Amino acid sequence: MNKQSMLDVVLHDILHMVTPSREDWEIRLAIINDLRSTVESVESLRGATVEPFGSYVSNLFTRWGDLDISIEILNGTHIASAGKKQKQTLLVNFLKVLRVKGGCMHFQFIPHARVPILKFKSVRQGISCDVSINNLPGLMKSKFLLWINKIDSRFHDLVLVVKQWANAHKINNSKTGSFNSFTLSLLVIFHFQTCVPAIFPPLKDIYPTNMVDELRGVRVDAENLIAETCNANIDSFILNKLRRINRTSLPELFIDFLRKFAQIDSWAAEYGICTYTGQREQIENNMRWLPKTSAIYVEDPFEQPENSARSVSAGQLKKIGEAFQTTYNLLISNNQNQISLLTQLVPPHVFSLIVHRGVLPLPHSKHLVQNGRQGVNSNGLTSKRGANSNGSTSKQGANSNGSTSKQRANPNGSTSKQRANSNASTSKQGASSNASTSKQGVSSNASTSKQGASSNGSTPKQGASSNGSTPKQGATSDGSTSIIPTKGRQGPQQQAWRPKAHTQA
Repeated sequence: MNKQSMLDVVLHDILHMVTPSREDWEIRLAIINDLRSTVESVESLRGATVEPFGSYVSNLFTRWGDLDISIEILNGTHIASAGKKQKQTLLVNFLKVLRVKGGCMHFQFIPHARVPILKFKSVRQGISCDVSINNLPGLMKSKFLLWINKIDSRFHDLVLVVKQWANAHKINNSKTGSFNSFTLSLLVIFHFQTCVPAIFPPLKDIYPTNMVDELRGVRVDAENLIAETCNANIDSFILNKLRRINRTSLPELFIDFLRKFAQIDSWAAEYGICTYTGQREQIENNMRWLPKTSAIYVEDPFEQPENSARSVSAGQLKKIGEAFQTTYNLLISNNQNQISLLTQLVPPHVFSLIVHRGVLPLPHSKHLVQNGRQGVNSNGLTSKRGANSNGSTSKQGANSNGSTSKQRANPNGSTSKQRANSNASTSKQGASSNASTSKQGVSSNASTSKQGASSNGSTPKQGASSNGSTPKQGATSDGSTSIIPTKGRQGPQQQAWRPKAHTQA
């Protein structure tokens, strides 16, 4: 398998594993309805609506993704405004009732953040929730990221891959001085604007003014104006027959993404990233960005001149640059296999799930990733005591052709309950080297895999709405987002699913 094919298989496996299932959507819908019920019982929040935003609305979250919630205080039909002090008070009132009602744990109130936030975990599978007050700008930014996926579905896939890679290198956490997920999405947008030929236009061609400045007056009118403008310009860009079409594969786009930012820590002092114009711009020539107070400048195109990367520290910027460079060097080298790729591209819990094709991660999977204490074979599968040379899994010993043996392989090819056939046996956990069928392993030639990806370089289709179609969207009676799925490419086993609507409890 060549480098390109191997990376293609690994990226497919990653997307298959992290793409939310129907259950993941339903759990979040249940949490939203729980919170709506709680808000109704808070006297100071009577009449307020509970509206999700962030990666849940933009369809850029993973199975383990956080849930961002805005409690919108109404002012009749008009967009309401609330000061920081009022937001803090309302969140405290909400927190008190939430504690009494139960169903949540690990509360953390951050009153002095730029946007005051209440953080906690739901007992429903431990999903983390961030609740803010009147965060309509956040909601509109999330919708925009959903809309531009209509231009090219590779945006959705690359964002999910980049988030997993950033988590693996611990550079996707603004609390520790690195990137937040919104900034990572902006970096992918910038990459799509600056590759040749360009996949995305400058964002000013989609929405020509500062979006947050338009969030005033009657709410439904303001939202409709933004939605109609964006969708009309997106459709115009898609239908432009004169534009050159970029047909670069996802692996190639990812490698070029890493290359583009491999020296980010060396040029960030002089240049900022502007997705509004689709260019790198000299900071000293951009009066909106002065004085420079952050290690790196990534302008929020919807709330100019805010810096979405303002939390990045100088020390973390150096670590970020090293992560880009290290991974890029691996992907262009000849010294790689599926294990080395996965350790660079996903955090340990995702690594274990992918290796075992959906089986719960092993208790010592962290050691497996970091130092191979349990043994990793050359084809990406795991051995409890040792790995054979072709990818099969053995509890005590591996035979010479890739079949799985619980004790020892019979040297003459006979089959028994405790012995593995040494020629054409079927393996449930190991990968067969002779065209056998594998349920969880990866076949080394032409075998059929129900959950794994084949190693012949083919790319199974994957992901929700990955054919460029955009889920239809509208407003429910409470102002929340209604998301209706359209048919698109599906993963090999796990069908992408989206809820019909966020209903009011």
